[in-house]
Amino acid sequence: MNKDELKRRTKEYALRIIKLIDVLPRTTAGRAIGNQLVRSGTSIGANYRAALRARSRAEFVAKLGIVVEEADESEFWLELIIEAELLKKELIEPLLKETNELIAIFVSTRKSSRKS
Repeated sequence: MNKDELKRRTKEYALRIIKLIDVLPRTTAGRAIGNQLVRSGTSIGANYRAALRARSRAEFVAKLGIVVEEADESEFWLELIIEAELLKKELIEPLLKETNELIAIFVSTRKSSRKS
């Protein structure tokens, strides 16, 4: 997957997160989790773009670390939505799968960039 495809994929992910937030219940828990998830889920793509503008390999690796942290946090919030039964598991699972795939991609990219 090249950088343009990954930029597109992370933007689509952010849009899916935004749509998910809109269907969360308007309860205290739903709003609190939604606020956290919208921040972490949309920052994955933004931080990846920042990584692409890095001035050095070390800066690129550091910024990818932020991407991985935000994706991991998004995974946490999605798991909470399922476990708190805020939405049906079947609605969240595809997004959780995409989250895990993005984590794997960015962890692998970060590891290979450190070695180069």
